[in-house]
Amino acid sequence: MSLDDYDFETVDVDVEDGVATIRLSNPPVNAISQKMRADLAEAVAVLDEEAVDAGIVAGDGDVFSVGADVGLFETAREWTTAEFRTNSRVLGRAFERIETTETPVLAAVEGTCVGGGLELALACDVRIAAPDATLGFPEHNIGLIPGLGGCSRFVQLVGPGRAKDLIFSGELIDGERAREVGLVERVEADPEDAAREYAADLADGPTQAIGLTKRVINEARDSDLRTAGVLESLAQSTLLRTADHEEGVDAFRADRDPEFSGE
Repeated sequence: MSLDDYDFETVDVDVEDGVATIRLSNPPVNAISQKMRADLAEAVAVLDEEAVDAGIVAGDGDVFSVGADVGLFETAREWTTAEFRTNSRVLGRAFERIETTETPVLAAVEGTCVGGGLELALACDVRIAAPDATLGFPEHNIGLIPGLGGCSRFVQLVGPGRAKDLIFSGELIDGERAREVGLVERVEADPEDAAREYAADLADGPTQAIGLTKRVINEARDSDLRTAGVLESLAQSTLLRTADHEEGVDAFRADRDPEFSGE
């Protein structure tokens, strides 16, 4: 797809100065409907465009996303378990693409971010939340579990005990508490503005090094230390041959700011 082809009903996609913003736009609460699932699955492809060096996932107005539309679960009563898994994979693939692309992706969280909305944020690399944002997993209220990363990715961030506690209880926490438990990395009064500044810095940086950092850290999280160490060494050997590394060294010796090209 070209950048001009990103036109959806429930998601807005914008690319400016190397930063792609994927904005959820399904009023009034950005519920993840079947249409949004399909839109997101296609929209995240923008993160792999050559013109994109960093990404932001944001909500619209005062809400990030309340997660799956309850009406979707009513419709799902008519599905077989195989059909449910097939439909879930559509959204799961979107989350996986966010997580596996070398492009760093930031979540700007304002207002309500629960259920599948929080699972979307979990797939991003760094979460920036407003102090009064509302985050959590209320799935037990309808007899379900967080099923697209709410258990698996959540535990990697906050640990098993805290993950169980917050999911068992369905407790909703604010941005400050979310930072305390490790669910978000930064708390800012204006998360999207902070994300834009952060993403601009990433886009101006040594993008190959940033992308390989993401891949190596994800591998270290998901594999044994020896395997991750080998990948880390290989990534470093690749970066030693880049123009950005040469520019970084030259700039350091000349006592000036580097001008990275991504090459």
